[in-house]
Amino acid sequence: MVLSRLDIGFALDRQWYVLRGEMESTKRPALIALAKVLDESQTLYAIIGGVAVQVHRTEPRTTLDIEVAVERLDMVPRAKLQAAGFRLGGRFVHSENWLGPDSVPVQFTDDAALASALHRTIDVDLDGVRIRVMGRTDLLHEKLRAGSDPARRRSKRLQDLADAQGLLEESPDLRADLSEHERAILDALPS
Repeated sequence: MVLSRLDIGFALDRQWYVLRGEMESTKRPALIALAKVLDESQTLYAIIGGVAVQVHRTEPRTTLDIEVAVERLDMVPRAKLQAAGFRLGGRFVHSENWLGPDSVPVQFTDDAALASALHRTIDVDLDGVRIRVMGRTDLLHEKLRAGSDPARRRSKRLQDLADAQGLLEESPDLRADLSEHERAILDALPS
């Protein structure tokens, strides 16, 4: 069931790229190559962002990049990524941007707020490769945090809040795991 959700996301991604005339592939090869490198390097990681939403939601969701949380950026296996066809695009204080095979954007973050979630991932099998994905509860917390961050673009914050609301609608029991502050964020959304 989870695989079919990723397949739907990959199909939506492909349509987006085809309509723009950019390419005809999906994130699938880059995600598989990335997971192989990270597992072979014994890097503790979690796929976060839109790809994680694709795994946890039944409603289709597309995203153009792959976001990865790691404990520390110095743990990113740069040489092995480059050997697998990834190219470093830029380094920042808490993130690194890469381009994967077929120029799929990959962003690593070492955001301290995500560190404990790295130990609570779920495993998703994609063509026989283990993909470590942030768990549903941690993803909900992260989407609410990102959705209330005034430093983020408004469009990104709104998408994060929509993702959080969607996760909660599909799994209402998650509301019990929310703090009072997080519930207030959701309660403030237009009905």
